[in-house]
Amino acid sequence: MTTGTTDPVAAAVDRLRTAARTRTPCPPVRDLIGPDDEALAYAVQRQLTEAGVRDGRRPVGRKVGLTSPAVQRQLGVDRPDFGMLFDDMACVESAVIRLDRLLQPRVEAEIAFVLADDVVDPGVTAVTVRRRVAYAVAALEIVDSRIAGWDISFADTVADNGSSGLFVLGADGVPLDAVEPAAVQMTMFVDGVPASTGSGAACLGDPLEALAWLARTALVHGDPLRAGDVVLSGALGPMVRVDQAMHVRADLTGLGSVEATFTTPVTKGGS
Repeated sequence: MTTGTTDPVAAAVDRLRTAARTRTPCPPVRDLIGPDDEALAYAVQRQLTEAGVRDGRRPVGRKVGLTSPAVQRQLGVDRPDFGMLFDDMACVESAVIRLDRLLQPRVEAEIAFVLADDVVDPGVTAVTVRRRVAYAVAALEIVDSRIAGWDISFADTVADNGSSGLFVLGADGVPLDAVEPAAVQMTMFVDGVPASTGSGAACLGDPLEALAWLARTALVHGDPLRAGDVVLSGALGPMVRVDQAMHVRADLTGLGSVEATFTTPVTKGGS
């Protein structure tokens, strides 16, 4: 339920915050901000970020979304977006993730970059941003949506913080002189069975291109990437629904593996 305000951004913020707080998916917000209005969508995301910081959440990086043609087809969108990563979204590798932490989760395998330096060059490219990376690491992103049934337009997913949920980083950070992100091959397994395949080339042609796009876009939005930031660079293949207990492992050539176990909450029976 919205506040009744005539401000469409405030109304969208209220709808999405209410959905997150009550753990009840809400209708899309495109009736308030339009399906493709990028400026309004990021204004909603920015206000949600500010509210999260007031609530005690600490930003630790960004995620790039909608970089893979396969994921774009799955969601019916046609361009990248970004969202914020917060400290309470990070999960320790191999930790058990309870599904009641999430609403409508899906999982995808990615290459994450951890930055060694700030990125403040408005002309940064995939070549020059490479020098700003401390290391790359295999990652799982557990995407989620506060919007019922994943019924999203581009503006809906941007406003909803890039449909972000949680993320898991692998144990092995690899310097970029030892791995070429565009050449990485990925296989993601669910309970030991291959469920998704892809490559670094599926991520805007090169995950470093996604990182450079994010760096330039972040500058436009007045919030540049900083040293120590974690950047999830985008899906390497189709995402997989997580609607029951399962074990997920992704193998990325040159980067090793990353895994997570999802469980359903145990219901205590009466006597």
